[in-house]
Amino acid sequence: MRVDRFLSNLPRFNRQQVRLLLVGRRVRIDGQTITDPHAPVREFSRVEVDGDVLQAGRPARYFMLHKPPGCVSATRDPQHRTVLDLLDEPDKDDLHIAGRLDFNTTGLMLITNDGSWSRRLTQPQTKLPKVYYVETEQPLTAEYAPTFAKGLYFGFEDLTTQPAQLTLLGPKSARLSIVEGRYHQVKRMFGHFNNKVLRLHRESMGPLVLDSDLEPGCYRALGPEEICLV
Repeated sequence: MRVDRFLSNLPRFNRQQVRLLLVGRRVRIDGQTITDPHAPVREFSRVEVDGDVLQAGRPARYFMLHKPPGCVSATRDPQHRTVLDLLDEPDKDDLHIAGRLDFNTTGLMLITNDGSWSRRLTQPQTKLPKVYYVETEQPLTAEYAPTFAKGLYFGFEDLTTQPAQLTLLGPKSARLSIVEGRYHQVKRMFGHFNNKVLRLHRESMGPLVLDSDLEPGCYRALGPEEICLV
């Protein structure tokens, strides 16, 4: 949000007062004096006027986790261990999951308190690929790849999936790249051929790839250069 709009939305300032505050160099965002009314105020920005804190701000946090099987992609669950239970971090209630995985699906999970960042990762409109390693019960045939590339119709939602790329790795294994995250999407895509998915592992989301040496159940903070990739 623009800083002039942010301030004028507060009951204490009208638009004329906001202009005077900016011209008078009385507004600071993250410690920097602001005179431009178009300067952005973000979710994590600290905003001050005459030293009075109007938005305290808080640090943005970003984590990569290797989800193990038998773990719920939720912040709380009365019966099962959740992915947040695996994090030894303060104020975990502020965190949320960017792109859930099924109970027994493993692999890359991204956890953050930055809603804008997680939406860029997960919204189909951004077309960021999510890449999965898949093992199936029945052999994979040549018809799978062109069918996935055309998109599959899901009658329950009355929609057709966006084109997906399938690369065969073996008789019963493949790598699948999709740009959506529909309910049980990968399993339902293979279910179109009456083929059961036995193992599903997410390797990457957009430019972020799961570390090969990050053990299941372990996590690490993302670096600034990784955060900026999304």
